[in-house]
Amino acid sequence: MPLWHVYHPPGTYTPQQKKQLADDITGFYTGFGLPPFYVMTLFHEVAADSFHVGGEPAPDAVRIVVEHIARHMDDPDQRRRTRERLSALLAPHTKDRGLYCEFHIDETPRDLWMIDGFAPPPTGSEAEERWVKENRPSAY
Repeated sequence: MPLWHVYHPPGTYTPQQKKQLADDITGFYTGFGLPPFYVMTLFHEVAADSFHVGGEPAPDAVRIVVEHIARHMDDPDQRRRTRERLSALLAPHTKDRGLYCEFHIDETPRDLWMIDGFAPPPTGSEAEERWVKENRPSAY
């Protein structure tokens, strides 16, 4: 499961812009074979007087925390490519709109994750393929 926390000042994103960003994020991961329901995007509005960068108010800043659980990256080149692809994915929603954007990715151990009481099926397994097809968890 990728879990994205998008911290932003009030009014930064309209509901339609939030939907588009969430769709772009989901598309990134489904392109690697993950089921759409694995992807969660949470938008957190932070009051202007509570969002500071370098000790200064940052009314144009967006901070994103990504938690990768379903897949992990051990290869340094893969990590670099992922970082660059995510930066490009975010640009229309941040940098291209004149917003300062910073993000990082944490990787949580896969064996500490459940969905509706189910441990996720092994990567590439028939059960995982069924989860993708049905877009929901089920017993395996």
